[in-house]
Amino acid sequence: MKKIIALAFFIVLFHPVFSQEKEQKGRLFPSVDIKTLNGENFNTSKFSNDGKVIVIDFWATWCKPCIEELNTIHESYAEWKKETGVKIITVSVDDARTMSRVAPFVNGKGWDYESYLDPNGDFKRAMNVNMPPQTFVLNGKGEIVWQHTGFEQGNEEELFEAIKKVAANKPATESK
Repeated sequence: MKKIIALAFFIVLFHPVFSQEKEQKGRLFPSVDIKTLNGENFNTSKFSNDGKVIVIDFWATWCKPCIEELNTIHESYAEWKKETGVKIITVSVDDARTMSRVAPFVNGKGWDYESYLDPNGDFKRAMNVNMPPQTFVLNGKGEIVWQHTGFEQGNEEELFEAIKKVAANKPATESK
């Protein structure tokens, strides 16, 4: 009897998490105004990659795991692009106080990513991002098919596996 009660409690407790993941998967990408690194307005509906995989990575200059993730991916990005055609887009969630640091930071790192700013957090909210780094994989139709929050060494391999699956029109196993 205790096992049944514990199981029922577990289901009730975690049901919202499971349903939220299901809602996220296959969800179309939102249309939100953000900024280029030059301060120009840009709408996320204009993100494109000729029907190929797009990765959206939310990060911040003050977030050490974010920087580690983007540095690690950068080391393999040219190979990833060649093999799958993937495009990586970074979106800084730095606020008005730290947003002026983003362009010099990105240029100093030499990252070969399309980079944008979300100074008001509108895009972050639309994507339900609570804590960077948070990474999303979009298929060629612009549907969110995989996501991951946080970074530790080895996560870049999971990301690349998801990219390869999506590029081959196979379902990617969603991560947390």
